[in-house]
Amino acid sequence: EAIGPDTLLYVDANSGFSPERAIEVGHMLEQYGVCHYEEPCPYPELEWTQQVNQALSLAVTGGEQDTDLAQFRRMIAMRAVDIVQPDVCYVGGLSRALQVAKMAEEAGIPCTPHSSNLSMVTVFTLHMLGAIPNAGRFMEYTIEWNNAWTDGLFSPPLKVVDGSVEIPKGPGWGVEINQQWLDKADYQISRL
Repeated sequence: EAIGPDTLLYVDANSGFSPERAIEVGHMLEQYGVCHYEEPCPYPELEWTQQVNQALSLAVTGGEQDTDLAQFRRMIAMRAVDIVQPDVCYVGGLSRALQVAKMAEEAGIPCTPHSSNLSMVTVFTLHMLGAIPNAGRFMEYTIEWNNAWTDGLFSPPLKVVDGSVEIPKGPGWGVEINQQWLDKADYQISRL
C-alpha cells in the first residue's frame, strides 16, 4: 500500500521452500500483485521449481546460482522457469552468460541476469542486457548503500535516474578501475 499500485513487486525466496510451501507462498504473492518469484525452491531441484511454475500465474524465475550450461539447457527445455537469471560471474563469464541468453531466446524465454552488488558484475550485466534481444524488462540492481568493499572501485560511478541506469559508454566496459581502490585492496597469495 505504501508504494502504490504502479510499482512492480519482485520477491526472492532464496531457494528456501519445498514445492508445497512455495506454491502456498506463491498464491499469497499473487494476491498482492507480485510479478516475479525468484528461486522458490532449492536451485538444483528443477522438478520442484517446475511444479511451482505450473501451479502459479506469476513469473517463476531462477538460474542465478547455476554454473553448468547443461543445467540451463535442462531448465529451459523443461520450462522449469518463466525467466532465466544467469549470473555473469557464477556461470563463468560473459560468453557463457550469452550462451544461456541465446538458449532462452530460442525457447522464447526472457533473460534477466542476476547482479547483486555494485562491483564490475553490474557493469558486465548492463552490457549483456544491451546486447541480447530477450532482455527482461528490468535488471536486478542493489539498493544497499553500505557497499564499502566496492565504493570507489570504478569511475564514472553508475547512477540511477528515474529508475534507469545507462550502460557505460566508452572504451572497454565504459568505466575505469580506480588505482587508489586497488592500492587499498587486501592481497593474499595462497601456496601449497
